[in-house]
Amino acid sequence: MSCERTSLVLHAYFDGELDAAGAAEFERHLESCPDCAAALAVQETLRSSLKKSKLRERAPERLRRKLAAEITEPIPRAATPSSSTTMWRALALAASFLLVVIGWRQLEGPNGTRDAATLFPSIVDAHLRSLQPGHLIDVVSTDQHTVKPWFDGKIDFAPPVHDLAADGFPLEGGRLDAISGRTVAVVVYARRKHVINVFVWPTTKKDAAPSSGSRLGYNWVEWRTDGMESIAVSDGSAADLNALWHLLTK
Repeated sequence: MSCERTSLVLHAYFDGELDAAGAAEFERHLESCPDCAAALAVQETLRSSLKKSKLRERAPERLRRKLAAEITEPIPRAATPSSSTTMWRALALAASFLLVVIGWRQLEGPNGTRDAATLFPSIVDAHLRSLQPGHLIDVVSTDQHTVKPWFDGKIDFAPPVHDLAADGFPLEGGRLDAISGRTVAVVVYARRKHVINVFVWPTTKKDAAPSSGSRLGYNWVEWRTDGMESIAVSDGSAADLNALWHLLTK
């Protein structure tokens, strides 16, 4: 696809992440852009096919037994509810089960086969959206003691923020973003004329050495340390991202 908006805007429109004005503007663009219209049709066909496939995944046996026991747990005679109450209780437990399974799938780490296929494209798409005017930084500052406290009260974790200007990676600021329905912190650095977004969120997984890759001409490097998952993305070189990783984890 040759249209720039195919990579910058289409996925945000498809996922319902644009505001009303942005969505209306993109819909007008679709009327005159066969590239974006074709790409959107592919996405809609894929989503429809996934829905029709009725994919299912068996829950862990321990979880299945626990939920089954709760659903069939005897109710004291004095508090026996109506059949409709029993039905709603079963539905509530089923909904809880669904949330557990969804959460389990979403929180599986980027290095796992289950999440990697969607996480890294989402990260690159978020990086591309941030490059649009007015989207890159919520708190503009080169001072780590200004940027780090800005996150307080907005998220329930403290992302690492460092002033690396002396090492060639000046701090530009920070913002909040959403990846796969999860609010994450983003610390923004610069490298010569390149922007580097470092996406950060908490993890319960053990520390892991960096892994790297590229998408649409953008490089990324991902690592876990001190209970935090981090992914740095840029159109700069892979060597620069590796150098930033070394600085942030030393």
